Amino acid sequence: MPDTRWLDEEEQRTWRSYLTSCRLLFDRIERQLQQDAGLPHAYYEILVRLSEAPGRTMRMSQLATSAMSSRSRLSHAVARLEESGLVRRRPCADDRRGALAELTEEGLAHLEATAPGHVEAVRGAMFDALSPEQQRALRDISDTLVANLADAPIWPASEDRYDDPA
Repeated sequence: MPDTRWLDEEEQRTWRSYLTSCRLLFDRIERQLQQDAGLPHAYYEILVRLSEAPGRTMRMSQLATSAMSSRSRLSHAVARLEESGLVRRRPCADDRRGALAELTEEGLAHLEATAPGHVEAVRGAMFDALSPEQQRALRDISDTLVANLADAPIWPASEDRYDDPA
């Protein structure tokens, strides 16, 4: 077994600071969405992904990949969103085994009504605290980490869009 490459003091401080900032940021955003939209962030993200897709429709498998969710977890989330009338599922015309998720008019209206508060929460929690140079550095660092950690391209969601031939 190779020797452990322990974090030095500076790396340890960086790791803990990064971890704490992520937890605080996600907690703030989650609370805002639950309070204002009645949705967890994962469900809100599904609505966003669908709103950006042509015809506001995506294959369930592509939606799971773009939302970085397991298929079973996504299926459960879409079922809950269906119960609320925000999303509907329908069969895929060119693949009998496939299913499509579609954002309903009610879902789009809900997203449009809650998006301004969400954007303000993101801006207040993150962007207002960073200079333009820090924002660029954070994006560069984040892109580097995603490229290092992801098995396949994840972002932008537009690359995962599904054009429904129907």
